Amino acid sequence: MADKIKVWFDAEADFLEVRFSNAAGYEKATANDAVMERVDASGHVIGFSVLGVSKFKKGNPLEADLVAA
Repeated sequence: MADKIKVWFDAEADFLEVRFSNAAGYEKATANDAVMERVDASGHVIGFSVLGVSKFKKGNPLEADLVAA
């Protein structure tokens, strides 16, 4: 697990991004349409993003699997 994480939230776009590493990477789809995982060149998960954060209300949490290489 990362020692530090970076979190960005854009309220206007209703978008949250969490990064575990500053390594270069790319976005990859998950089984949940709202979630994209960010992976490095080796396929290791280095972060994730969530679109439409505000639709996930208390009692109905977002669930997604992030698949590490």
